[in-house]
Parts: sequence; C-alpha cells; structure tokens
Amino acid sequence: MNMKKTIQINQANLREIGNTIPVPNYNRTSKKIGIVHIGVGGFHRAHQAYYLHQLKQQDKASGWNICGIGLREPDSNLHDIFKKQDHLYTLLVKHPDGKIEPEVIGSIIDFEMGTTNQEAVIARMANIDTKIVSLTITEGGYNFNATTGDFNFENSNIQHELKNPNEPITVYGFLTAALKRRRENGLPAFTVLSCDNIEHNGNMMRKMLLAFAEAQDAALAKWIAQKVSFPNSMVDRITPMTTKADIETLAQTYNVKDEWPVTCEPFIQWVIEDNFSNGRPELEKVGVQFVPDVGPYEKMKLRLLNAGHSVLGLLGIIHGHPTINACMEDETFVTYLRAFMDKEATPILGNIKGIDLDNYKDTLLQRFANPNIKDSVHRICMESSAKLPKFLIATIHENLATGGSIKFATLVIAAWCYYSDKGMDSHGNAIEIVDAMSTELYQAAKQTETNPLAFIRQESIFGNLIENERFTKLYTEAIQKIYTDANIKKHMLDIL
Repeated sequence: MNMKKTIQINQANLREIGNTIPVPNYNRTSKKIGIVHIGVGGFHRAHQAYYLHQLKQQDKASGWNICGIGLREPDSNLHDIFKKQDHLYTLLVKHPDGKIEPEVIGSIIDFEMGTTNQEAVIARMANIDTKIVSLTITEGGYNFNATTGDFNFENSNIQHELKNPNEPITVYGFLTAALKRRRENGLPAFTVLSCDNIEHNGNMMRKMLLAFAEAQDAALAKWIAQKVSFPNSMVDRITPMTTKADIETLAQTYNVKDEWPVTCEPFIQWVIEDNFSNGRPELEKVGVQFVPDVGPYEKMKLRLLNAGHSVLGLLGIIHGHPTINACMEDETFVTYLRAFMDKEATPILGNIKGIDLDNYKDTLLQRFANPNIKDSVHRICMESSAKLPKFLIATIHENLATGGSIKFATLVIAAWCYYSDKGMDSHGNAIEIVDAMSTELYQAAKQTETNPLAFIRQESIFGNLIENERFTKLYTEAIQKIYTDANIKKHMLDIL
C-alpha cells in the first residue's frame, strides 16, 4: 500500500503536485473573470472548464477565467470544497484499456452561491469583464411545459421573482436582474450560452428568458431581444458521478488529496453557433467547432447518444445490470441498442454534413462499453421525466408521423412505467428513483394493472401519444408482458 502522505490540492501546493501530475502553467492570481457559469456539476468541469483550461495552457485566454454559480442548496457542498482547494480540482480521464490520465484544472477561480448572496451573483454577472454567462442547469432548469413548449408561470419561485425582482431564485431571476443593471449602466449585453441537452438549447433559453422578462419588465425584454445572443450548442462527454473509489485512487496512486475530483471518458466534443454579443475565447484553437447551424449535430447527439443511454439505462436497471458498460457486455443489450439506433433514430436524422452516421454509432458503442468508466444505470435513469420527452418520446412522435418503427422505444416507455410503479428490478432489489416528478410518475404508474394506459395520460410528458392507436396498441402489449413477467431480456429478444 502507498503510505506516502497525500498533498492537499490548493494553489500553494501546485508545484509539488506538478512533480506527479500535470498542473496549470498559467497565472491564476488575476481576478478578471470573462465567463460566469451557472451549474458547476461534473459535466461542466469535465467539458467547458476543461476546454478553457486547455486554452489557458496555451496562454491565449488570460481574461477568460470562470466564476461558478450555485443556485441550489446542494451546490454549497462544492462551494465549500472549492474554497478550501482554491477552486482547483483534478480531472481523471479514464481510457478503455484501464489507463488513467489525471490533470489539475485551474480555469475556475471563484464560486458564488445565489442562495446566500444574491447581490454577489448579480454583481458578478453585471461586471464589465463578464462577456458570457453559460449554463448547465439540466433539462428541468429551463422551466417549460414539455407539451406546449411554453414558459411555466405556475412555478412558485417564478411567481416570487415577478413580484420581487431584487430577490432572484432561478436562473431567470438572476439573468434579468444582471441584464437590467448592465442596461442601466450602459454596458454591453453578455452572451447567454446554453450547454444543456435540449434541442435548439439557445433558442429555448431565449424564448423562456424573454417570456419571463416580458412579464417582469417589458422594456428590458425588448432590450434583451435586441442585444443578447443565445447561440445553440451541442456538448458531449460522458461524465459519471464521482465515487469514493475515485478519491481514494487519486490519493493512493498520485498522493493528491482532492475532495471532489471528476472522472470522464477520453472523447470530447463541443459544437457552437458562432453568434456572440460581446466577444468569445478562441476555443477553436483547442478543437471546439464553430458552425452556422448546430441543429443537425445537436439532434444527432440527443437522439443517438442520450436516447441510447436511456434505452440501456431503463432496460438495464430492471434487468439488474449496475452500469452502462455492464449492459454493453450483454449481447442482447448491444443488439437491441444498435437496432434502436438503426431503425428508429437514424431514419429521422437525415444527412448531416461531415458526419458518417454508421461510424458515429460505432464510436458510441465503443464509448458506452468503456469498462473503466462504469457509468451507473441509476445516474442515467435520474430525472427521466425531464430527459425522455426530448431524447426518446420526440423520436416516437416523429416516427409515428412518418410510419417508421416505434417498437424498440415503446418497450423502453413500458419499462419506465414498471420502474416508476414497482421501484425494483426483476430480482426484487429496490431501486432508488430520483426525479422531480417521482410522485406524479408513481401515482400514474400504480394504476397500470387496472388501466394499462394510465401512465401515458401524463400530457406534460407524452403529449397526445394516448390518442395514437398504433402506439397505444404496442404499448399495451409491452405493459402486459412486463407486468406478467419482468424478465426484460425475454421481451427484448421477442422484439428483435
């Protein structure tokens, strides 16, 4: 066992840590912040912050430091750890062959909590140095109705913000407060850069923010519409949740004490529409693609990678597979996933410039199978009510409209119902369900045995699928099979 004393990750210890693993080679004493990022989870730290770090390693982005923002109480844990670690953290890139590449990332230099210091967050966004406010707030953070696509004004936090503009709670309250201050101070608008898994994410954020701003301050809404850019972007890097084993590996193998490192796969991609209000970093120097229209790339990634993850996750969790790579070690799951991709997802994508879809799907299968990542099916199934309408249910709708296949995706929806109802796998092991709509999902699903269509009557998730006879027939058959026999592989093989 390695008995060496571990080195606490912080600015003072960087030189010593650098004897073992790569560390920032740039000056982190500058307080100039060009990007404010809301939602500093593992993905942001493995993706956007990593790209900025690479750029700063080339000494091309001295003014593009990041200030992280937490708008949820759980974010305070990372805030406290970051303060102790001078906002430094370790990124562990895990390769399929078992190789691990650790690197200390230094592009984040500050972190503010909107739950405890609203003014500090507004002031940071309103500062003249801030050029971009970027977001990874998850699909649910956009606060829209999945069926209508309209802003949800019934949200109690939104109602509070409309009555109390100086007491923001949500991303919309903070953005409007900061943009109002910039407008009053004669400063140019910042760009709002969405990095979430929503098709046309920039367009969606623009629509939602303008709806909120219009209700709060019509003159400000008009200024935002004229001055703020909302580029669409597509982001991609599989980033599992950090485990205790990751922390221990870092300490025992590299003698570095980091209370919240991040792990990820080697693959990384970022495609952005080149539409910025107030300048941007030269991220093309580190491989970011700037394009006129990100839509086709975005749809490809959401309908193949993200939907593919949900196919494996929901079927896998019922079968009892613990991780995505475990699913990929099961020939039935691999065959089923590829059939879904080929027969249901690919036909609605069309031609995508510069992309060989067969090669892209081959690469996805390799990425999912990475045995060193061990991305839990539990993580993939979290917040399915926010994910599936964009990734999977939209594909069902489009295939119904064109007469395409829907049988592979329909079984996944039936599996989601069983998962929401029973909360256990086919072996009787309990499953923890983490979803903002878990109560509504359970209440609808528990009626299934007497009313097979009860689950899909949730219009905010499924739209008008209940009215489609072709879908309801297939779905009812799938429900009857799963509720009679939870052996999910048997039903997958029947479809294949």
